Amino acid sequence: MNNLLLRESFGGQVGFGAPHYLWLLALPAAFLVLWLWRFGRRMADLRRLRDRRSVPVRERFALGGDLWCWLFLIVSAACFATAIARPRGLTTVVNRAGLDIVILQDGSASMHVGDVTGSASARPDPGELWRETGSPGVAASRWQRSMDFLRLLGDALSWNDDRMALTVFAHIATPQIRLTSDPNTVFFFLDHLHATSPFRLEDDTTWDTNLEQGIAWGLRLLEKDRELHGPSINGKLFVMISDGESWSGEVARSIERATREHVPLHVIGVGTLGGGELPQTTVNGVVEPSPGRSRLDRASLQRIAAAGGGQYFELDRDQDRDIANAIIDTGRRQAPTTTEEGTTEELYWRFLAAGLALAAVGSLFLREGTELWIQFGATAVTGAAIWTLIAI
Repeated sequence: MNNLLLRESFGGQVGFGAPHYLWLLALPAAFLVLWLWRFGRRMADLRRLRDRRSVPVRERFALGGDLWCWLFLIVSAACFATAIARPRGLTTVVNRAGLDIVILQDGSASMHVGDVTGSASARPDPGELWRETGSPGVAASRWQRSMDFLRLLGDALSWNDDRMALTVFAHIATPQIRLTSDPNTVFFFLDHLHATSPFRLEDDTTWDTNLEQGIAWGLRLLEKDRELHGPSINGKLFVMISDGESWSGEVARSIERATREHVPLHVIGVGTLGGGELPQTTVNGVVEPSPGRSRLDRASLQRIAAAGGGQYFELDRDQDRDIANAIIDTGRRQAPTTTEEGTTEELYWRFLAAGLALAAVGSLFLREGTELWIQFGATAVTGAAIWTLIAI
């Protein structure tokens, strides 16, 4: 079917299902030229009449007289001709692509320090699903506080085209959730990871924080997703949650690699400047004392965020909802725009209704009752005929 696309004032594009009927618009155009000529003749006659005729009382003459009725009929005929061509509105929706958020979660031993507060810190059974039953003043570990924030971040996403992945790092890094657009999968893993980090305190590798490995695994998750599902147009960003304790690895090199991949790194600090005691460990049945205190290394985290092209936030200093919205808004501004074609809507009934309304308005300028009834009858018959033709 032929489709002639025109830009109109309907908010998008207008196409015609039967454009071969558009030639009918030439008839109202010709009558409009004739009407303008007739209107000019009438104005000239009125001027001559005022100049040559003298009466004791000032006469008033109608500016257009019955010509106004004909003008409305001409415009009405143009609307009918357009309706026969079956105009259709094509809605074009322009929006931005979704987000691919890769969470780089610090899982080292310092994340066991309980110097923060959380709403769901008490969970005696690790297999029990997360429930927001605690109060905001209950003490929690840094790890649990991070899981609370990640759940709120997941709630803030629209999940239409958004995806999230999670990798946990200490001296080594392990992916926990691959990029997925299923919020139930994300929340399921967050619930079961809420109690404690997957790295055991008895392992020496848990007592180190290797950001290089964390970013490397984050980039590997993006590469693996590209291999499995092809290139994604979504905007990509890293969100690292850490206390900044005991950095190792080539941090600058890993950040430079993420910058080359156009993946900004946002950093969220968790913990307090006062800090807390590092956890005790049990080795061969012997309880080892705490090796010291762990404090939030705000300065190093801020430098990492600046080098990674992202922003620095801090839990319990900034509102969780504000942090989540700021990260999502920044990512959406960096995401490319996408164009989606909407549904097609038939517009002929609007032109048909406009034609009937214009014919009715034109009848108000008629003076003879016979002419009025003739116009009403002709308009009704014309509208019914056009409606039948369109329905066929």
